[in-house]
Amino acid sequence: MKLNDFNMTKEELENLYNTYFYETFKRFDFVAENGEASYVIDENGNKYLDFMAGIAVNSTGHCNKNVVDAIKAQCETMIHASNYFYTIPQAKLAELICKSIGMEKIYFQNSGAEANEVMIKLARKYGKENYGPDRYNIVTAYNSFHGRTLATLAATGQPDSAIQKNYDPFIPGFTYAEFNNIEAFHAACTENTIAILVELVQGEGGVIPATKEFIQGLRKLCDERDMLLLIDEVQTGWGRTGELMAFMDYGIKPDCVSMAKAMGGGMPIGAMCTSSKLALTFGPGAHGSTYAGNPVCCAASYAQINEILNNNLPENAKVMGKVFMDMLRKLPCIGEVRGKGLMVGVEFEKDIATPVKYECAKEGLLITAVRPNVIRLVPPLNVTEEECKEAYEILDKVVKRLM
Repeated sequence: MKLNDFNMTKEELENLYNTYFYETFKRFDFVAENGEASYVIDENGNKYLDFMAGIAVNSTGHCNKNVVDAIKAQCETMIHASNYFYTIPQAKLAELICKSIGMEKIYFQNSGAEANEVMIKLARKYGKENYGPDRYNIVTAYNSFHGRTLATLAATGQPDSAIQKNYDPFIPGFTYAEFNNIEAFHAACTENTIAILVELVQGEGGVIPATKEFIQGLRKLCDERDMLLLIDEVQTGWGRTGELMAFMDYGIKPDCVSMAKAMGGGMPIGAMCTSSKLALTFGPGAHGSTYAGNPVCCAASYAQINEILNNNLPENAKVMGKVFMDMLRKLPCIGEVRGKGLMVGVEFEKDIATPVKYECAKEGLLITAVRPNVIRLVPPLNVTEEECKEAYEILDKVVKRLM
């Protein structure tokens, strides 16, 4: 849809938002009317290099042709069925995902928060059924982010942050420990702990990658204490870090892994995959969702994941990530450039991340700020070196102006 379709001005559109929306986002000062490959196009035809990628969603670019064709074709046969029926897109997607990442069972959801929520529910149910009524505690990391439902908010290790303020009392059963500190996790686990839940790169926490020693240590700890290792790959999954799933780079297999964002090609879908040991934990009536595994979303995801696989986009993410991070280290006012693949964080020596974000938009580059001094860049996985250079030049110009 375009403004001209409704004979509407940008100011009139803004007024609709101001009148009817709870505004929890500070929006950019333009209308996103079109998306093409690595670019967003506004109401005046201006192009913006999108290194937000819809918050790490549009990993094969905007309006990827094969994804669009799959959505169109499915919409012409069945848009929604519910989970009381067998549907082909859901079954074929389940097979593709489980075989691709080496997991045995899958449960579809509508978002990353829901995927994490059902992972938490599964762990609690498994713990109580196998070890008794008190075995439900889950240890997560400080500065983590697992979602905005009440359970995933409680799992998020950001006490007293704006994310959690005034939503208390929180759901009990969560304990926090320092990220990348295996001793802290050892100390936090008790006889009532059933699982450890971590991200492999803390996105909202400042783009902090987990060390291999830490993750392998958590796997060993869980094995020794009959606990589950739950990996949140909502943002890192499906090629973002240079592997198909980030856990593949750590030499471990999780008991349960969540995913969303990049798997849908822009359509709302998430999932939880588990090992065979958890296969019998959920039965009829144990969990449900009206829209989860929707045929259109599954058709889009099937096309999206095949695009990622067939074009070896994880490898491009690995190569371009290194090229891009090497460029970014030449920026002024840099404290550190870090990340994995094309999940990149730039830490400045000053708290200029938010001004950098909005000034970059004025220059035609879209990025996010995740800390007062940290920006996050998550371009499409098929980004080119020329596009990385374009992004770097805009950032260099903006940072020099703000210093």
